[in-house]
Amino acid sequence: MKTKTKPDPSRSSPRRPRLTDAEYQALGEFRRSIRDFLKFSEEGAQAQGISSQQHQALLAIRSHLGLGPMTVGELAESLLIKNHSAVELVARMAERDLIERIASDEDRRRVLLRLRPAGARALETISRRNLRRLGQTSEILEGVL
Repeated sequence: MKTKTKPDPSRSSPRRPRLTDAEYQALGEFRRSIRDFLKFSEEGAQAQGISSQQHQALLAIRSHLGLGPMTVGELAESLLIKNHSAVELVARMAERDLIERIASDEDRRRVLLRLRPAGARALETISRRNLRRLGQTSEILEGVL
């Protein structure tokens, strides 16, 4: 019986030519741009006295397009974290008055999330700064594409 070997992904197939140096350079520059932006954004969150994850949560809650306020489960899904981690994050943010938790009228087990004024102010400050930075980085991204 003959065993099948997995194809070596580092070898090119006849149907797919190897990536060029320029393509690798574009990917490397794109990776670098993303890392630079994330670091810049993290610094903006720290300047507002919140963690990067709290900033991401504020942005997810504010940008939620659902029919009603975002739920803790939807926040967990949006941030790619476990539900119990989202519950802990929400508790810390509520303690700092960044968000409020509201019991759903339809299902008392569901917790809805809404920004408090302090959370909205921090998010707007960080977002304005980040949008200015994205404008500066757009040339790099256009070059990659």
